[in-house]
Amino acid sequence: MSSDAEEASEDRRKYEFKKVIEDLKEYEGSGTQLVTIYIPEDKQISDVVEHVITEHSEASNIKSKQTRTNVQDALTSIKDRLRYYDTFPPDRGIVMFSGAVNSGGGQTTMVTKVLESPPDPIQSFRYHCDSNFLTSPLEDMLMDKGLFGLVVLDRREANVGWLKGKRVEPVKSASSLVPGKQRKGGQSAQRFARLRLEAIDNFYQEVAGMANDLFVPKRHEMDGVLVGGPSPTKDEFLDGDYLHHELQDIVVGKFDVAYTDESGLYDLVDAAQDVLADQEVMKDKKQMEEFFEKLHRGNESTYGFEATRKNLVMGSVDRLLISEDLRKDVAIYDCDGQEEFELVDHRHNTPSHDCDGGGEAELKEREDVIEYLMDLADQRGTETKFISTDFEKGEQLYDAFGGIAGILRYSTGI
Repeated sequence: MSSDAEEASEDRRKYEFKKVIEDLKEYEGSGTQLVTIYIPEDKQISDVVEHVITEHSEASNIKSKQTRTNVQDALTSIKDRLRYYDTFPPDRGIVMFSGAVNSGGGQTTMVTKVLESPPDPIQSFRYHCDSNFLTSPLEDMLMDKGLFGLVVLDRREANVGWLKGKRVEPVKSASSLVPGKQRKGGQSAQRFARLRLEAIDNFYQEVAGMANDLFVPKRHEMDGVLVGGPSPTKDEFLDGDYLHHELQDIVVGKFDVAYTDESGLYDLVDAAQDVLADQEVMKDKKQMEEFFEKLHRGNESTYGFEATRKNLVMGSVDRLLISEDLRKDVAIYDCDGQEEFELVDHRHNTPSHDCDGGGEAELKEREDVIEYLMDLADQRGTETKFISTDFEKGEQLYDAFGGIAGILRYSTGI
Protein backbone atom coordinates (compact mmCIF):
# COMPACT_ATOMS: atom_id res chain seq x y z
CA MET A 1 0.00 0.00 0.00
CA SER A 2 1.35 3.47 -0.89
CA SER A 3 2.04 5.98 1.88
CA ASP A 4 -0.88 8.14 0.64
CA ALA A 5 -3.22 5.14 0.75
CA GLU A 6 -1.97 4.19 4.22
CA GLU A 7 -2.53 7.76 5.43
CA ALA A 8 -6.05 7.78 3.95
CA SER A 9 -6.83 4.44 5.57
CA GLU A 10 -5.52 5.71 8.92
CA ASP A 11 -7.58 8.91 8.60
CA ARG A 12 -10.68 6.82 8.02
CA ARG A 13 -9.95 4.58 11.01
CA LYS A 14 -9.44 7.64 13.19
CA TYR A 15 -12.74 9.11 12.04
CA GLU A 16 -14.54 5.85 12.82
CA PHE A 17 -12.93 5.78 16.28
CA LYS A 18 -13.90 9.39 16.83
CA LYS A 19 -17.54 8.62 16.00
CA VAL A 20 -17.64 5.74 18.48
CA ILE A 21 -16.02 7.88 21.19
CA GLU A 22 -18.59 10.65 20.66
CA ASP A 23 -21.37 8.08 21.06
CA LEU A 24 -19.76 6.68 24.22
CA LYS A 25 -19.47 10.14 25.76
CA GLU A 26 -23.23 10.62 25.38
CA TYR A 27 -23.98 7.63 27.61
CA GLU A 28 -24.65 8.08 31.32
CA GLY A 29 -25.32 5.53 34.03
CA SER A 30 -27.13 5.86 37.33
CA GLY A 31 -24.31 5.53 39.82
CA THR A 32 -20.95 3.93 39.18
CA GLN A 33 -22.10 1.15 36.89
CA LEU A 34 -20.41 1.80 33.53
CA VAL A 35 -17.32 -0.39 33.16
CA THR A 36 -14.31 0.43 30.98
CA ILE A 37 -11.27 -1.84 30.56
CA TYR A 38 -8.09 -0.90 28.67
CA ILE A 39 -6.03 -3.98 27.74
CA PRO A 40 -2.50 -3.63 26.29
CA GLU A 41 -1.33 -6.04 23.60
CA ASP A 42 1.07 -7.85 25.95
CA LYS A 43 -1.57 -8.59 28.61
CA GLN A 44 -2.72 -12.21 28.60
CA ILE A 45 -6.45 -12.60 28.07
CA SER A 46 -6.59 -15.23 30.83
CA ASP A 47 -5.28 -12.63 33.31
CA VAL A 48 -7.97 -10.18 32.22
CA VAL A 49 -10.69 -12.82 32.61
CA GLU A 50 -9.39 -13.57 36.10
CA HIS A 51 -9.51 -9.86 36.97
CA VAL A 52 -13.08 -9.58 35.65
CA ILE A 53 -14.18 -12.60 37.70
CA THR A 54 -12.65 -11.03 40.83
CA GLU A 55 -14.42 -7.70 40.17
CA HIS A 56 -17.69 -9.59 39.60
CA SER A 57 -17.31 -11.27 42.98
CA GLU A 58 -16.44 -8.01 44.76
CA ALA A 59 -19.43 -6.28 43.13
CA SER A 60 -21.68 -8.46 45.28
CA ASN A 61 -20.78 -6.09 48.15
CA ILE A 62 -22.41 -3.09 46.43
CA LYS A 63 -25.34 -1.98 48.60
CA SER A 64 -27.66 -0.78 45.85
CA LYS A 65 -29.33 -3.82 44.28
CA GLN A 66 -29.80 -2.07 40.92
CA THR A 67 -26.17 -0.90 40.73
CA ARG A 68 -24.93 -4.31 41.87
CA THR A 69 -26.96 -6.09 39.20
CA ASN A 70 -25.94 -3.66 36.46
CA VAL A 71 -22.22 -3.87 37.29
CA GLN A 72 -22.30 -7.66 37.39
CA ASP A 73 -24.23 -7.81 34.11
CA ALA A 74 -21.65 -5.50 32.50
CA LEU A 75 -18.77 -7.67 33.74
CA THR A 76 -20.51 -10.84 32.50
CA SER A 77 -20.92 -9.22 29.07
CA ILE A 78 -17.22 -8.30 28.99
CA LYS A 79 -16.21 -11.81 30.06
CA ASP A 80 -18.33 -13.27 27.25
CA ARG A 81 -16.63 -10.95 24.70
CA LEU A 82 -13.17 -11.95 25.93
CA ARG A 83 -13.86 -15.52 24.80
CA TYR A 84 -13.44 -14.38 21.20
CA TYR A 85 -9.71 -13.72 21.76
CA ASP A 86 -6.81 -16.13 21.97
CA THR A 87 -3.83 -15.75 24.31
CA PHE A 88 -3.22 -12.04 23.69
CA PRO A 89 -5.27 -9.09 22.33
CA PRO A 90 -4.79 -7.78 18.77
CA ASP A 91 -1.93 -5.38 17.94
CA ARG A 92 -2.05 -2.19 20.05
CA GLY A 93 -4.59 -3.79 22.40
CA ILE A 94 -8.34 -3.48 22.94
CA VAL A 95 -10.73 -1.31 24.93
CA MET A 96 -14.02 -2.68 26.24
CA PHE A 97 -17.05 -0.67 27.40
CA SER A 98 -20.13 -2.17 29.01
CA GLY A 99 -22.94 -0.96 31.23
CA ALA A 100 -26.60 -0.08 31.68
CA VAL A 101 -27.07 3.41 30.22
CA ASN A 102 -30.00 5.72 30.82
CA SER A 103 -32.49 5.53 27.93
CA GLY A 104 -35.12 7.94 29.30
CA GLY A 105 -38.25 7.49 31.37
CA GLY A 106 -36.32 5.82 34.17
CA GLN A 107 -35.36 2.97 31.82
CA THR A 108 -31.89 1.61 31.08
CA THR A 109 -30.36 -0.21 28.11
CA MET A 110 -27.35 -2.52 28.28
CA VAL A 111 -24.58 -1.35 25.92
CA THR A 112 -21.36 -3.26 25.17
CA LYS A 113 -18.76 -1.97 22.70
CA VAL A 114 -15.28 -3.25 21.87
CA LEU A 115 -12.60 -1.16 20.13
CA GLU A 116 -9.70 -3.14 18.70
CA SER A 117 -6.27 -1.83 17.66
CA PRO A 118 -6.63 1.85 18.65
CA PRO A 119 -4.50 4.52 16.87
CA ASP A 120 -1.70 4.21 19.49
CA PRO A 121 -0.72 1.21 21.61
CA ILE A 122 -2.43 0.99 25.00
CA GLN A 123 0.33 1.50 27.56
CA SER A 124 -1.08 -0.21 30.65
CA PHE A 125 -3.99 -2.30 31.92
CA ARG A 126 -6.75 -0.17 33.41
CA TYR A 127 -10.08 -1.05 35.00
CA HIS A 128 -12.52 1.83 35.53
CA CYS A 129 -16.07 1.88 36.93
CA ASP A 130 -18.00 5.17 36.98
CA SER A 131 -21.18 6.91 35.84
CA ASN A 132 -19.50 7.61 32.47
CA PHE A 133 -17.27 5.52 30.23
CA LEU A 134 -13.57 6.41 30.36
CA THR A 135 -12.74 7.78 26.89
CA SER A 136 -10.03 10.39 27.59
CA PRO A 137 -7.06 8.07 26.80
CA LEU A 138 -8.59 7.34 23.38
CA GLU A 139 -9.27 11.03 22.78
CA ASP A 140 -5.60 11.77 23.50
CA MET A 141 -4.62 9.22 20.85
CA LEU A 142 -6.73 11.01 18.26
CA MET A 143 -5.08 14.36 19.02
CA ASP A 144 -2.14 13.35 16.88
CA LYS A 145 0.56 15.95 16.37
CA GLY A 146 2.62 13.93 13.93
CA LEU A 147 6.26 12.89 14.24
CA PHE A 148 8.89 15.26 15.65
CA GLY A 149 12.55 14.78 16.50
CA LEU A 150 13.57 16.06 19.95
CA VAL A 151 17.02 17.28 21.05
CA VAL A 152 17.86 18.73 24.47
CA LEU A 153 21.42 19.65 25.37
CA ASP A 154 23.71 21.76 27.47
CA ARG A 155 27.50 21.48 27.71
CA ARG A 156 27.30 18.57 30.17
CA GLU A 157 24.78 16.18 28.66
CA ALA A 158 22.27 15.65 25.86
CA ASN A 159 19.24 13.52 25.11
CA VAL A 160 17.61 12.72 21.77
CA GLY A 161 14.21 11.16 21.16
CA TRP A 162 10.87 11.25 19.39
CA LEU A 163 7.51 12.87 19.88
CA LYS A 164 5.04 10.43 18.28
CA GLY A 165 1.56 11.87 18.55
CA LYS A 166 1.45 12.79 22.23
CA ARG A 167 3.95 10.16 23.30
CA VAL A 168 7.57 11.08 24.10
CA GLU A 169 10.11 8.31 23.41
CA PRO A 170 13.65 8.94 24.77
CA VAL A 171 16.16 7.07 22.57
CA LYS A 172 19.79 8.20 22.99
CA SER A 173 21.84 10.12 25.53
CA ALA A 174 25.41 11.39 25.84
CA SER A 175 27.61 13.00 28.50
CA SER A 176 30.33 15.49 27.67
CA LEU A 177 33.96 15.84 28.67
CA VAL A 178 33.82 19.62 28.52
CA PRO A 179 35.85 21.03 31.42
CA GLY A 180 34.40 23.66 33.73
CA LYS A 181 35.16 27.34 33.25
CA GLN A 182 37.87 27.30 35.94
CA ARG A 183 41.21 26.12 34.50
CA LYS A 184 43.54 23.83 36.33
CA GLY A 185 46.85 25.18 37.62
CA GLY A 186 49.73 25.36 35.17
CA GLN A 187 47.59 25.92 32.08
CA SER A 188 47.68 29.22 30.26
CA ALA A 189 44.33 30.96 29.85
CA GLN A 190 44.57 30.76 26.05
CA ARG A 191 45.42 27.06 25.99
CA PHE A 192 42.64 26.25 28.43
CA ALA A 193 40.11 28.27 26.41
CA ARG A 194 41.19 26.52 23.19
CA LEU A 195 40.91 23.04 24.74
CA ARG A 196 37.51 23.89 26.16
CA LEU A 197 36.21 25.11 22.78
CA GLU A 198 37.52 21.94 21.13
CA ALA A 199 35.75 19.80 23.72
CA ILE A 200 32.51 21.75 23.20
CA ASP A 201 32.81 21.35 19.43
CA ASN A 202 33.46 17.60 19.77
CA PHE A 203 30.45 17.23 22.03
CA TYR A 204 28.16 19.13 19.65
CA GLN A 205 29.37 16.86 16.83
CA GLU A 206 28.61 13.80 18.95
CA VAL A 207 25.08 15.07 19.71
CA ALA A 208 24.50 15.89 16.03
CA GLY A 209 25.73 12.41 15.12
CA MET A 210 23.13 10.85 17.44
CA ALA A 211 20.39 13.04 16.00
CA ASN A 212 21.43 12.43 12.40
CA ASP A 213 21.56 8.64 12.88
CA LEU A 214 18.08 8.67 14.40
CA PHE A 215 16.28 11.30 12.33
CA VAL A 216 17.78 11.27 8.82
CA PRO A 217 16.28 7.88 7.84
CA LYS A 218 12.84 9.22 8.86
CA ARG A 219 13.30 12.78 7.57
CA HIS A 220 10.60 12.47 4.88
CA GLU A 221 8.05 11.29 7.46
CA MET A 222 8.88 13.93 10.07
CA ASP A 223 6.93 17.11 10.74
CA GLY A 224 9.91 18.89 12.26
CA VAL A 225 12.73 19.00 14.82
CA LEU A 226 12.52 20.71 18.22
CA VAL A 227 15.70 21.78 20.04
CA GLY A 228 15.86 22.74 23.71
CA GLY A 229 18.41 23.75 26.31
CA PRO A 230 19.81 26.82 28.04
CA SER A 231 21.20 29.79 26.16
CA PRO A 232 23.68 29.98 24.55
CA THR A 233 24.09 26.19 24.12
CA LYS A 234 21.10 25.51 21.86
CA ASP A 235 21.92 28.64 19.81
CA GLU A 236 25.55 27.59 19.34
CA PHE A 237 24.44 24.10 18.35
CA LEU A 238 22.00 25.34 15.70
CA ASP A 239 24.08 28.27 14.45
CA GLY A 240 27.09 25.96 14.05
CA ASP A 241 25.28 23.82 11.43
CA TYR A 242 26.12 20.61 13.26
CA LEU A 243 22.89 18.91 12.18
CA HIS A 244 22.49 17.30 8.76
CA HIS A 245 21.37 20.05 6.37
CA GLU A 246 18.00 18.38 5.69
CA LEU A 247 17.31 18.28 9.44
CA GLN A 248 18.50 21.86 9.86
CA ASP A 249 15.85 22.87 7.30
CA ILE A 250 13.00 21.36 9.36
CA VAL A 251 13.92 22.78 12.78
CA VAL A 252 10.61 24.38 13.74
CA GLY A 253 11.65 25.93 17.03
CA LYS A 254 14.23 26.27 19.80
CA PHE A 255 13.19 26.61 23.42
CA ASP A 256 14.66 27.38 26.84
CA VAL A 257 14.65 24.15 28.83
CA ALA A 258 16.22 23.87 32.29
CA TYR A 259 16.89 20.12 32.31
CA THR A 260 18.70 18.12 29.64
CA ASP A 261 18.22 14.59 30.99
CA GLU A 262 15.26 12.49 29.83
CA SER A 263 12.85 14.74 31.72
CA GLY A 264 14.09 17.59 29.54
CA LEU A 265 12.48 15.95 26.51
CA TYR A 266 9.09 16.20 28.22
CA ASP A 267 9.84 19.81 29.25
CA LEU A 268 10.72 20.57 25.61
CA VAL A 269 7.36 19.26 24.39
CA ASP A 270 5.55 21.34 27.05
CA ALA A 271 7.47 24.46 26.00
CA ALA A 272 6.66 23.86 22.33
CA GLN A 273 2.88 23.51 22.64
CA ASP A 274 2.08 26.63 20.61
CA VAL A 275 4.46 25.65 17.81
CA LEU A 276 3.10 22.09 17.78
CA ALA A 277 -0.46 23.39 17.53
CA ASP A 278 0.55 25.57 14.56
CA GLN A 279 2.34 22.66 12.87
CA GLU A 280 -0.68 20.44 13.33
CA VAL A 281 -2.85 22.65 11.15
CA MET A 282 -0.17 23.62 8.60
CA LYS A 283 -1.10 20.77 6.25
CA ASP A 284 -4.77 21.71 6.57
CA LYS A 285 -3.92 25.34 5.80
CA LYS A 286 -2.09 24.34 2.61
CA GLN A 287 -5.07 22.28 1.45
CA MET A 288 -7.47 25.16 2.06
CA GLU A 289 -5.18 27.73 0.45
CA GLU A 290 -5.08 25.57 -2.69
CA PHE A 291 -8.87 25.18 -2.58
CA PHE A 292 -9.45 28.94 -2.32
CA GLU A 293 -6.91 29.65 -5.07
CA LYS A 294 -8.75 27.27 -7.42
CA LEU A 295 -12.11 28.64 -6.25
CA HIS A 296 -11.07 32.15 -7.25
CA ARG A 297 -10.03 30.86 -10.67
CA GLY A 298 -13.49 29.34 -10.81
CA ASN A 299 -12.85 26.06 -12.59
CA GLU A 300 -11.06 23.43 -10.50
CA SER A 301 -12.88 23.31 -7.17
CA THR A 302 -16.25 22.19 -5.88
CA TYR A 303 -18.18 22.61 -2.63
CA GLY A 304 -21.42 21.65 -0.97
CA PHE A 305 -22.83 18.14 -0.80
CA GLU A 306 -24.61 17.86 -4.16
CA ALA A 307 -21.92 19.40 -6.40
CA THR A 308 -19.16 17.48 -4.63
CA ARG A 309 -21.13 14.22 -4.84
CA LYS A 310 -21.63 14.64 -8.61
CA ASN A 311 -17.94 15.37 -9.13
CA LEU A 312 -17.00 12.34 -7.04
CA VAL A 313 -19.24 10.11 -9.15
CA MET A 314 -17.55 11.49 -12.28
CA GLY A 315 -14.13 10.73 -10.81
CA SER A 316 -13.00 14.34 -11.20
CA VAL A 317 -12.14 15.01 -7.52
CA ASP A 318 -8.46 14.80 -6.66
CA ARG A 319 -8.92 15.53 -2.92
CA LEU A 320 -12.11 15.48 -0.90
CA LEU A 321 -12.01 18.06 1.92
CA ILE A 322 -14.25 17.37 4.93
CA SER A 323 -14.56 19.48 8.06
CA GLU A 324 -13.70 17.60 11.25
CA ASP A 325 -16.80 19.17 12.84
CA LEU A 326 -19.26 17.87 10.22
CA ARG A 327 -21.94 15.75 11.93
CA LYS A 328 -24.67 15.01 9.41
CA ASP A 329 -26.38 12.06 7.75
CA VAL A 330 -27.50 11.79 4.14
CA ALA A 331 -31.04 10.57 3.51
CA ILE A 332 -31.34 8.89 0.10
CA TYR A 333 -34.80 8.86 -1.50
CA ASP A 334 -36.21 7.03 -4.52
CA CYS A 335 -38.17 9.43 -6.69
CA ASP A 336 -39.71 7.37 -9.51
CA GLY A 337 -36.42 5.53 -10.08
CA GLN A 338 -34.21 8.59 -9.56
CA GLU A 339 -32.16 9.12 -6.41
CA GLU A 340 -32.49 12.39 -4.53
CA PHE A 341 -30.60 13.40 -1.41
CA GLU A 342 -31.13 15.46 1.71
CA LEU A 343 -28.71 16.23 4.54
CA VAL A 344 -29.99 15.74 8.08
CA ASP A 345 -28.42 16.59 11.43
CA HIS A 346 -27.31 13.42 13.27
CA ARG A 347 -29.73 14.19 16.11
CA HIS A 348 -32.82 14.87 13.99
CA ASN A 349 -35.43 12.51 12.62
CA THR A 350 -35.51 11.78 8.90
CA PRO A 351 -37.69 14.44 7.22
CA SER A 352 -40.32 13.87 4.58
CA HIS A 353 -39.10 14.71 1.09
CA ASP A 354 -40.77 16.28 -1.92
CA CYS A 355 -39.40 14.93 -5.19
CA ASP A 356 -38.18 17.51 -7.69
CA GLY A 357 -40.66 16.17 -10.24
CA GLY A 358 -43.51 16.20 -7.77
CA GLY A 359 -43.72 12.43 -7.32
CA GLU A 360 -43.82 10.48 -4.07
CA ALA A 361 -40.46 9.98 -2.30
CA GLU A 362 -39.54 6.67 -0.74
CA LEU A 363 -36.71 6.59 1.79
CA LYS A 364 -34.11 4.06 0.62
CA GLU A 365 -31.35 4.63 3.15
CA ARG A 366 -29.91 6.98 5.73
CA GLU A 367 -26.21 6.94 6.57
CA ASP A 368 -23.39 9.09 7.87
CA VAL A 369 -22.60 11.60 5.11
CA ILE A 370 -18.85 11.33 5.71
CA GLU A 371 -18.97 7.53 5.32
CA TYR A 372 -21.06 7.96 2.17
CA LEU A 373 -18.65 10.45 0.58
CA MET A 374 -15.54 8.51 1.63
CA ASP A 375 -16.96 5.37 -0.01
CA LEU A 376 -17.41 7.29 -3.27
CA ALA A 377 -13.90 8.72 -2.91
CA ASP A 378 -12.36 5.29 -2.32
CA GLN A 379 -14.08 3.90 -5.43
CA ARG A 380 -12.60 6.68 -7.59
CA GLY A 381 -9.09 6.79 -6.11
CA THR A 382 -9.75 10.14 -4.43
CA GLU A 383 -7.89 11.16 -1.26
CA THR A 384 -9.96 12.29 1.73
CA LYS A 385 -8.54 15.07 3.93
CA PHE A 386 -10.10 16.05 7.26
CA ILE A 387 -9.78 19.78 7.90
CA SER A 388 -9.58 21.30 11.38
CA THR A 389 -11.68 24.34 12.34
CA ASP A 390 -8.79 25.71 14.44
CA PHE A 391 -7.94 28.33 11.80
CA GLU A 392 -9.92 30.85 9.77
CA LYS A 393 -10.16 29.03 6.44
CA GLY A 394 -10.99 25.79 8.25
CA GLU A 395 -13.90 27.58 9.92
CA GLN A 396 -14.98 28.89 6.52
CA LEU A 397 -15.11 25.36 5.12
CA TYR A 398 -17.57 24.45 7.87
CA ASP A 399 -19.61 27.67 8.05
CA ALA A 400 -19.69 28.85 4.42
CA PHE A 401 -19.36 25.63 2.41
CA GLY A 402 -21.28 23.16 4.57
CA GLY A 403 -18.15 21.28 5.67
CA ILE A 404 -17.74 19.60 2.24
CA ALA A 405 -15.50 20.63 -0.64
CA GLY A 406 -13.13 19.23 -3.22
CA ILE A 407 -10.07 20.07 -5.28
CA LEU A 408 -10.68 18.86 -8.84
CA ARG A 409 -8.40 17.08 -11.30
CA TYR A 410 -10.02 19.03 -14.14
CA SER A 411 -12.85 21.45 -14.69
CA THR A 412 -16.33 19.90 -15.00
CA GLY A 413 -18.58 22.95 -14.91
CA ILE A 414 -20.48 21.54 -11.91
